[in-house]
Amino acid sequence: MMKQTQAKTKAKDICKELGLKLTPQRMAILAYLDGNTAHPSAEDIYGAVSRRFPGMSLATVYNTLASLRDKGKLLELTIDPAKKRYDPDTRPHHHLICLDCSRVSDIDHVFDLDVPDSLGYEITGNHIEFYGYCPQCKDKDTAPRLAPGRGHTKER
Repeated sequence: MMKQTQAKTKAKDICKELGLKLTPQRMAILAYLDGNTAHPSAEDIYGAVSRRFPGMSLATVYNTLASLRDKGKLLELTIDPAKKRYDPDTRPHHHLICLDCSRVSDIDHVFDLDVPDSLGYEITGNHIEFYGYCPQCKDKDTAPRLAPGRGHTKER
């Protein structure tokens, strides 16, 4: 009960800070995202929240996500070629993506990478995606799958 109350308070504060109308649907979307580490898509969020609010539209979810993204309260991830996914953890971190089930896990590690000065870029940040097989999928008897355009691969 305490976590639910904290999530409601946090949702109210975020709506107020962003100048969003405080609606039960928006509160439910924010509560669903609070502490969510599954990196859900808009459709996932809609599926979970619309059970409580059957009249809610998918547009409400998209509009809320866009407002949160634009104000830096949510990361929009393009790690899934089929759909955008969202991460309420806006701290700098990286992701590990399962090639079989598409599960996404956070990696909280600072990688010391050198970018050649000769390229002339001013580096302002980075995001690294790792691909592999999660614990549930790595032991499955499936043929190796490669992530198209995803860099170097290793035989299974």
